[in-house]
Amino acid sequence: MGNPMHDHIVKSYDEEQRRLLNETLRMGEMAAAQLQAALDVVQRRDDKAAERIIANDEAIDALEQEVSHDVMKLALRGPMARDLREILAAIRITADIERIGDYAANVAKRSTALNVLPPLPHVSGLQAIGVLAVQQVRDVMTAYRDSDIELAQRVRARDAEIDVAYTALFRELLTYMMEDARSITACTHLLFMAKNIERIGDHATNIAENVWFLVKGEEQLPPREKRDDSSTTVTP
Repeated sequence: MGNPMHDHIVKSYDEEQRRLLNETLRMGEMAAAQLQAALDVVQRRDDKAAERIIANDEAIDALEQEVSHDVMKLALRGPMARDLREILAAIRITADIERIGDYAANVAKRSTALNVLPPLPHVSGLQAIGVLAVQQVRDVMTAYRDSDIELAQRVRARDAEIDVAYTALFRELLTYMMEDARSITACTHLLFMAKNIERIGDHATNIAENVWFLVKGEEQLPPREKRDDSSTTVTP
């Protein structure tokens, strides 16, 4: 005959783990939605919507605090090895999501400065990088939800696409600034926005690596290609 007290403790622990997972997934979706909304306000040149996105960043920060609280509760329950990995992965993943939310808010902030300047054709290049980054965030959260290391590895490998797109836009903007000095301010804002989005791709990669850690423990990750050449770009 089972021990009712033991069964209750196990059930309660499982429920807390599920709550932690669901909170982290909700946080990830909020960050992806923030980025999508930020890209939309850049396209529409909408200051009011940008202000709402900046204000919404607080909701992601608040949820991170909630997750931290739940992590502490689980950690104090004397978890086993796999459970400890879940706790550690949750701490790392929520920190990455919080940074993704910050970068999305930064894109929205920069968009308001961009709106007082003449529109640039290169906004479409920013959108292209942004679409890749939104997909990365959503896919990696699915990988986390399902403990799917194959999907996590695909996300990790696809970060090179964001690097390539970012480097191409970086070169375009640099050339444009050299040809027309009046575009320097607007191009600089776009460069910072593009860098923020490229960093979001890096954080999605961090999450993918934590999914690997969650499932495989300390087993070494396969090597990954990086293709951000912007720091070595030389213009004629």
